[in-house]
Amino acid sequence: MDILTNIEVPTGNILIVRGDKGKLEMLSLGDYGKEVNVKCDAMGISRELTHVEHTKLLPLHEKWVITISTQYGCSMGCEFCDVPKVGKGINATTNDLIRQVLTGIKLHPEIETTKRLNIHFARMGEPTWNPNVLDATKWFKTHIDPEYKIHPVVSTMMPRKNEWLKTFIHTWVRIKNRLLKGEAGLQLSINSTNENERKRQFNGNACTLEEISRIMEGSIPNGRKFTLNFAIADYEIDPEVLLKYFDPTDYLIKLTPMHKTATALEHGIRTEGNYTEYYPYQEHEQRLKDAGYDVLVFIASEYEDMGRITCGNAILSGTLPEVPYKVL
Repeated sequence: MDILTNIEVPTGNILIVRGDKGKLEMLSLGDYGKEVNVKCDAMGISRELTHVEHTKLLPLHEKWVITISTQYGCSMGCEFCDVPKVGKGINATTNDLIRQVLTGIKLHPEIETTKRLNIHFARMGEPTWNPNVLDATKWFKTHIDPEYKIHPVVSTMMPRKNEWLKTFIHTWVRIKNRLLKGEAGLQLSINSTNENERKRQFNGNACTLEEISRIMEGSIPNGRKFTLNFAIADYEIDPEVLLKYFDPTDYLIKLTPMHKTATALEHGIRTEGNYTEYYPYQEHEQRLKDAGYDVLVFIASEYEDMGRITCGNAILSGTLPEVPYKVL
């Protein structure tokens, strides 16, 4: 797979690569480690986070994150995401998915093994539209694991017009539970418990909470619980609503900042206060814990967010990093 552009940012590399149908965008990144930017009582990380700044990354042989595109662009039109500006969501091929990960690995030939290779299907596109994600994941398990110990993660806004959504989700859960023995993730982008707010932010394209609950019925996670993700902005987060649909035994709540994409800022959507500190998330965390949920607070550094490596960003949409970077 040809690398068309390689942008080095403080946390890794943003790559534009040539896919079978055009240009794709992917990331190869290091990670600070959960002791730096994560708070989760259930994981034994209970200290209050202070200001999260860019710091030394874990060695890639400890943890490596490769984020790939599952589509050329995206058709969902979420009001906080830059990716729809790239184009409509045309599915990447299985070859595209596999070669993006291999391209990321080849950036560092000196790293011959890693204890954890997070493969995030989350750069461009809605992964549940693309069944090739399932085939590619099986290929990764067969061909690069255990030298690169994979932990793939599907992040989805649960598109309501996808008639194969339930089939995809339940197949992914079987892969997570059986093939990977729990070493995979499923993250559902929720953001609000108010259906009017959700309809607006997801452009009317997401399932309701009740519909999501019905689709997920019968799914029990092996390993890490299913994740309900809330990007904190001025949205309702009502634990009592969540309890009607999502059992705390099977679901954990993840609180993250609303990333400063061009589209989010155009719509006035942002995390109030300093999103690199703990206090914007603290009140929500306590109420959700009181309701019985495990809560993971993830705080991005400014270098991560303004480096354009976070969810909703795409260099192909016309943006560039607003931190020190160089084109290799």
